[in-house]
Amino acid sequence: MRIGVDLGGTNIRAALVEGQKIIKRAKATCPAKGSCEEVIEAVAELISQVLTEGVESIGVGVPSVVDTRRGIVYNVANIPSWVEVHLKDILEERFNIPVRINNDSNCFTLGESRFGKGQEFSDIVGVTLGTGVGAGVIINGKLYEGRNAGAGEVGCLNYLDKDYESYCSTPFFAAHNTTGAELSAKAEASDAEAIALWNEFGGHLGELVKAILFAYDPEAIIFGGGIAAGHRHFEAAMRGRIQTFPYETGKDVKVLFSEDSDMGLYGASAL
Repeated sequence: MRIGVDLGGTNIRAALVEGQKIIKRAKATCPAKGSCEEVIEAVAELISQVLTEGVESIGVGVPSVVDTRRGIVYNVANIPSWVEVHLKDILEERFNIPVRINNDSNCFTLGESRFGKGQEFSDIVGVTLGTGVGAGVIINGKLYEGRNAGAGEVGCLNYLDKDYESYCSTPFFAAHNTTGAELSAKAEASDAEAIALWNEFGGHLGELVKAILFAYDPEAIIFGGGIAAGHRHFEAAMRGRIQTFPYETGKDVKVLFSEDSDMGLYGASAL
C-alpha cells in the first residue's frame, strides 16, 4: 500500500492506494496564507488520516519546482510561506516511511501512464489546464523530470506576444473578462460570442499541441485539469488546428482527455 498526496493552494487531498484502487481518502482546505509550519501540519494531519499499517511509501505532488533527489520544494504556487521547504526530511522524520516529492503535473502524467488512459503507450505528454498550464513527460514508460522536476513546462514557451499559458489557461478567459465556467454556460445556451471564444481557445490549444509534437513527438497527449473537463466546447477547433502540423506523422497523435480527477493522487502514490 502507498499514500499519494496532492497539495494545492485551495485544497489538500490524500489517498491510500492498494494495487490499482484508492481504498481510503481524505481532503482538507489548505491554509495557504498561513505560516510554513501550519501548511506542513495540515499535510501531515491529512496523511495521518489515511495512514495504516503496511504503508510502504508516501508520495507528494506540489505545484512548484522540486529538487526530487533531496525532496526540497521551492516557491510553491499560491502558498507564499513555502519558499524553501525540506518536505522529504520533515515527513520521513514524522512518519518513518520513505517519501518522494515531485511536481503536481508530473504526478498527473505518471498517474495517467500507470493507472489511466496512458497505460497502452510508452511515450506520452500529460498537460494540465487550469490557473496555468502544467506538463509532464513519460519516455519509454518512465517519468522524465529533468534536474528540478521542470522538464516539459511547455506553457512557459514563447507564443504570440506572451506565452502558451497566457492563451491556454485561466489568463485567456480573464483577458476577455470571463471565466471558463461562465463561458461554458453561455456556450450551452448557444451564445455566438461564447462559441467563438471557445473556438479561438481551441485554436491556441492546437498550436500548443503542435509545439509538443515538435519537441517530443509522443504517441499520445493527455489533457487534464478543470478547463480540460469542458473540452466539448473547444475540441473540434483544437483538432482542426492540429491538422495544420507540417508532417503527416504528427497528425495521427492520440489527443485524449482525462476522465478521472484522482490521477494526481495515483501518480503521487507511484513516485
